[in-house]
Amino acid sequence: MLTIKRLAEYVGVTVRAVRHYHQTGLLAEPERDASGYRRYDAQAVIDLIRVKTLAEAGVPLTRVQELMAADPEQFAAAVTEIDKALAQQIRELKERRRRVAHLTAGERLFLPPEIADYLAELRALGVSDRGLAMERDGWIMLAANYPEKALEWIALKRADLTDPDYRQSYLAYDQAYDWDPADPRLEQLADAMAARFVQQVQDAGADLAELSDRQVLSADEQSLLSAHVNDYSPAWIRLNELIAHRVHRVQAAASGGE
Repeated sequence: MLTIKRLAEYVGVTVRAVRHYHQTGLLAEPERDASGYRRYDAQAVIDLIRVKTLAEAGVPLTRVQELMAADPEQFAAAVTEIDKALAQQIRELKERRRRVAHLTAGERLFLPPEIADYLAELRALGVSDRGLAMERDGWIMLAANYPEKALEWIALKRADLTDPDYRQSYLAYDQAYDWDPADPRLEQLADAMAARFVQQVQDAGADLAELSDRQVLSADEQSLLSAHVNDYSPAWIRLNELIAHRVHRVQAAASGGE
């Protein structure tokens, strides 16, 4: 007859595990002897070995008792079912590993490949880490709420990047983050960016006067994105004001105003 400590050592488990198996009903708890100690016989050793073997094979403890009491046919069916469940867990773990691996690139975990590739192109262009982070955060919000539109927009953005003038303006905008709001370069940059915006609208056959009615983003979303960018840089706030003023002038001229 074995004490609980000797039983655990003999089978290769911990005393705590034996006690846990008692609590869950997987291993019958023997009566205590006159000294108050549990004494285990050969059947306890056999049962504990079976429990340990099944548990180490990946059988959930909730199914171990069922398998120990099953006939050969029932045992085979249960093992097949458990194997399928383990295979599914393996597939899920592989997918989680794939997603974790993408964390090294950051944005690829949260964004479609097309947008992640766009951010990679900006990185190669020399855009600052700060500018990349702002772009990424904005696209995360847009892609989550407008998955199809976001892919249309990113296709246009990537097309823009093939234009040397656009790349130059983009880099200047990124650098303007640290400029003084009174820096005269902001006026020049606003001229270039406003002209490009107006040209794009006209090339698309849109009407500047109706542009606000065609916005896809809600007022709240526009406010969130605007604050996300503008709160970081007084120079950018000023630049956006200058661009808006120039676009408004073109709009007024097109409608016959001043």
